[in-house]
Amino acid sequence: MGPLAGIRVVEFAGIGPGPMAAMLLADMGATVVRLDRTAPSDLGVHKPARFDLLMRGRRSIAIDLKQPSGIDLALQLVARADASIEGFRPGTMERLGLGPEVALARNPRLVYGRMTGWGQEGPLAQAAGHDLNYIALTGALSAIGNAGEAPVAPLNLVGDFGGGALYLAFGMACALLEARHSGQGQVVDAAMTDGASSLMTMFFGMHAAGLYSLDRGTNILDGGSAIYGVYPCADGLYVSVAAIEMKFRADLFRLLGIEPGNDGPELRARIAAAFKTRTRDQWCATLEGSDACFAPVLTMAEAPHHPHNKLRQTFVDIDGVVQPAPAPRFGRTKPALPRPPETPGAGTREALLEWGFSDSDIDGFAATKAIALTTK
Repeated sequence: MGPLAGIRVVEFAGIGPGPMAAMLLADMGATVVRLDRTAPSDLGVHKPARFDLLMRGRRSIAIDLKQPSGIDLALQLVARADASIEGFRPGTMERLGLGPEVALARNPRLVYGRMTGWGQEGPLAQAAGHDLNYIALTGALSAIGNAGEAPVAPLNLVGDFGGGALYLAFGMACALLEARHSGQGQVVDAAMTDGASSLMTMFFGMHAAGLYSLDRGTNILDGGSAIYGVYPCADGLYVSVAAIEMKFRADLFRLLGIEPGNDGPELRARIAAAFKTRTRDQWCATLEGSDACFAPVLTMAEAPHHPHNKLRQTFVDIDGVVQPAPAPRFGRTKPALPRPPETPGAGTREALLEWGFSDSDIDGFAATKAIALTTK
């Protein structure tokens, strides 16, 4: 089930945005196989496979791309796929003999997804970097934080996941749709600098119109407004308000029991004082469901238990691990819950059988050390 059922994707193992893009496609019903190393790489973060949630929904093949037979197997998989994903530095796949020219010669309909921080070309293309560096270059990081303080890292949501994974998945879905009409594949070059810049489109327009200051923490959407921010309550927990429109501000002031006022330090102080008079749960009882544009600030431990999230099944339990459900939702082609993440290489035989290889083929690949078969 799912809107991408029948689509086959080969994912070359990477970190961050590449795996999330593959997860998004798998969540929507695509059959994704992940090509992992035969020996684990040490990324400095160690956790059991069941908690590696970006790897959910797909099989893992332990493949050695240093072996000619491993390269041959990868190309055979690409030839049977609708799309592939890789997230290496520019030129790496070409040096392996798995670049887009070779892959598209094998499979002219292939959508070849490439995920990088800086893009496939440019003076920084070969430089190492991570999410924070990419959003720093786009103007996004400079805009996030409190007035008079250093910019604040917004987790790795803006670069890796928002500007990276989502744009790669969207680009690949577009290219897959186009390939159905043209019969031709193409390269999708998704750079986190491009995606993060795209996410900033509205703010660039507002700045050009003189409506958004480069001084962070002074604008209505960056914490500079009294009616768009976070406030502590009597119990030290926090709530959020975002009453931008005047009619919503009126509701907020009425329910807080304060007089209306012009946006500024004096209004912020009165709102802060009001929230300090009750606990977060008491304010939820008063404000939730109103037009005051209010929500409690929940932790990851609390969010799955909120009544709204519970009714929507925004979070699901898979193999004993509570995690966000696939999104968005579909009225007819509802995706099934994804299978739990599996240990790298644990699905080698099963995955290759699903992709049309025989047991004798698989044993042959193992004999040439193209793959490593695990004993369950």
